[in-house]
Amino acid sequence: MSTIAENIAAIRARIDAAARTTGRTGADITLVAATKMNDAARVREAVAAGIDACGENRVQEMTEKLAQGAYTGAPLHFIGHLQTNKVRQVVGKVDLIQSVDSPELLAMIEKRAAGQGIVQDILLEVNIGREAAKSGFAPEKVLPAAEAALERTHVRVRGLMTIPPADAQRDANFRYFQEVQALYVDMNQKLFHNELEYLSMGMSGDYEDAIRAGATMVRVGSAIFGARHYN
Repeated sequence: MSTIAENIAAIRARIDAAARTTGRTGADITLVAATKMNDAARVREAVAAGIDACGENRVQEMTEKLAQGAYTGAPLHFIGHLQTNKVRQVVGKVDLIQSVDSPELLAMIEKRAAGQGIVQDILLEVNIGREAAKSGFAPEKVLPAAEAALERTHVRVRGLMTIPPADAQRDANFRYFQEVQALYVDMNQKLFHNELEYLSMGMSGDYEDAIRAGATMVRVGSAIFGARHYN
């Protein structure tokens, strides 16, 4: 059974190989360890093995592990669905909120960040498959959402994030990644002077395809820590 460090080394090699097909290297890709359902000790192992950031899905779990010093030594990202009533527990605690999926959430993050006198970095989440059960901005709403964010003084858009439909075949998945990459390029050129840096796409099963489609950040959980066991 491979160790967390061995898994990360193997993932780094695969990231590098995928990046080189696009004229980049592994150094151009941010590896976020999706730490959901892994205890503080295992998260510390991943940090010690050199992941670029930790990504947490659940506010309560994040709060508990913060108190245990689980993320010390790595930036912390919130990557799960964030309810507006839990924003106060996240703003100012994380380096990046990857999952800003509605105007209401954007407004609440602005309010909480203003109250703390900080600027909160965010990504806008794209519902690229237009799934009714999934949160995120529809593709045609991404540019207006970015424009709205630019009018706020306590949030800073750093890029886009997406999760393709879970039942999509690999070729369809790749097209979804390409569509979000095109949205990212368009938004970057029109609104952000090509200064955005994060296109967060790809998880354990598809991060190589995401990188080939232009991702600059991947969120990898089970490939690092092993399969999650849900009670």
